[in-house]
Amino acid sequence: MAKLLLVEDNEMNQDMLSRRLKRRGYEVAIAGDGALGVTMSIAEKPDLVLMDMSLPILDGWEATRHIKFNPQTESIPIIALTAHAMSGDREKALEAGCDDYDTKPVDFKRLLGKIEALLKTQSDG
Repeated sequence: MAKLLLVEDNEMNQDMLSRRLKRRGYEVAIAGDGALGVTMSIAEKPDLVLMDMSLPILDGWEATRHIKFNPQTESIPIIALTAHAMSGDREKALEAGCDDYDTKPVDFKRLLGKIEALLKTQSDG
């Protein structure tokens, strides 16, 4: 069973996403801000991180850079989740170190496809 780290400050989004992911058989850890997300990525060793980009304390862009800069966590795939679906945001997320990008409100089926594709790439690599 793959372990996911959901870095999300909105409790409604935390609840909805974590319940749906758990129903799909994933173990889900939750961090409510970017700094905690960085700490938990080291402590929890998740197989994948779902990173909200608009976070308190440390935003998702900076948290992603911290995770990707650390040799202990650099190989963990990160999917950026953002409500700011502006032109250039996908590129900005990929430049920060995210492996993929998805918009909010979350299309669960599409997000699940991205999660499964990245996890498969990890296990094949």
